[in-house]
Amino acid sequence: MKLFDKRPWLAWLMFFATIIVVFLLGLLASSIVERRAEATFVNVPRTDISEFEPRNEVWGENYPREFQSYYQTADTSFASKYNGGAVIDMLELDPRLVVLWAGYGFSKDYKQGRGHYYAVTDVRNTLRTGSPADDKSGPMPSTCWTCKGPDVPRLMNEHGVAEFYKGKWARLGSEVVNPIGCADCHDPKTMNLRITRPALIEAFERQGKDITQSSHQEMRSLVCAQCHVEYYFNKKTEEGANYLTLPWDKGMNVEAMEAYYDEMEFSDWTHQLSKAPMLKAQHPGYEVYSTGIHADRGVSCADCHMPYKSEGGQKFTDHKIQSPLNNVANSCQVCHRQETANLIANVYDRQDKIIENRDKLEELVVRAHVEAKKAWDIGASQAQMEDILMGIRHAQWRWDYAAASHGASFHSPVEIGRVIGTGIDIAQETRIKLARLLAELGHNQEVPYPDIETKAKAQQFVGLDMERLNQEKKVFKEDVVPEWIKEAQAREDS
Repeated sequence: MKLFDKRPWLAWLMFFATIIVVFLLGLLASSIVERRAEATFVNVPRTDISEFEPRNEVWGENYPREFQSYYQTADTSFASKYNGGAVIDMLELDPRLVVLWAGYGFSKDYKQGRGHYYAVTDVRNTLRTGSPADDKSGPMPSTCWTCKGPDVPRLMNEHGVAEFYKGKWARLGSEVVNPIGCADCHDPKTMNLRITRPALIEAFERQGKDITQSSHQEMRSLVCAQCHVEYYFNKKTEEGANYLTLPWDKGMNVEAMEAYYDEMEFSDWTHQLSKAPMLKAQHPGYEVYSTGIHADRGVSCADCHMPYKSEGGQKFTDHKIQSPLNNVANSCQVCHRQETANLIANVYDRQDKIIENRDKLEELVVRAHVEAKKAWDIGASQAQMEDILMGIRHAQWRWDYAAASHGASFHSPVEIGRVIGTGIDIAQETRIKLARLLAELGHNQEVPYPDIETKAKAQQFVGLDMERLNQEKKVFKEDVVPEWIKEAQAREDS
């Protein structure tokens, strides 16, 4: 008291300080109560969602923020140094691809994938699915719908998994109308992440693993792995079914999957020029990611491609699934404190180095196909070509594994650099064998590299009648619209 008697201003100072502290604590408590009330309101379901509800709009009534961010995948404006969200004709960009895939659908049409919003539209429009006027046949099986949208789990439940895989692509076209969305990854009652594509569960089961017991963080990658993996259509499991299967029984790296395919003598197609039994890598993104530093540190796919964001005091997962380079602040800089320009430059530097060697491997394999055709033309026998064809198969498999795995040069640059390096070795060894065989057959000159400077020239070189193919596909956009297309459009409108 004597202290206050001598310094009365000190008492007033403590009094006002106490008032300020109490006021600030009051604001904090009010904010907490308000945010809790808002969170309670936001998470109260307004609409009952059925077990296999495929319509994203219905889910959006309960989860508007996630729904609104998901539909931003319709935005195709972002472009990075390599690819981006817009449509890019990859065959026009790199005509050598036409030769690598000669005799296979990708030589007709291969465009850079857009956002999930366009999954159904893009698979309908690509030349690889043939003419939609052919309701009953066409080149592709029903299995090609598997990763295109939440109607698929519904159809698998209604018809059975094996039955879904039977028949041709047009058979289910009127039923698959909702683009990739909520029901592909979420349980409608709990909103917990779940696996809806049986191939992933079956692949892990064959390894003795039950992924239904995975942690939430693991599931934030596994739901992506339902589709972003290597797969093939196994015709031996169910009569008449193209059963979607992941080739992981011997392991998940490039050599293990190659050994799996070689042992069962599987090939996706026979190359039109070299006659090699070829493998087409699909999109082994999960396998490559699993060998990288981010996977080793427990970083999930969603951490970078679907980072958390806050809006109106609510924290939620941003469902605008996109390149982290278009959202560096919420993806990369959560962990990495470097400036945005430096982080992007680091990514491009890795991509440049990987793609430089990948392009070299690509050129070598093109040359091998052309040289193999020359060997056949001048009388090579099957026995003479056997090792050469296997070399072409293995070299192109490594190239395709690196090219098709979406972001491989960033996800795991060390592993993908190794894969490309072994591919270059195999390609060079194969071309040496070809040179010896050609000389043995009396051809001592260099086989000229074809004039494939443009997509049109490359497609002409491999014998594609693009005018006819485009005219057949054009029916989708003009007068003769098949019934399944009309039904699909009616479902979309409703």
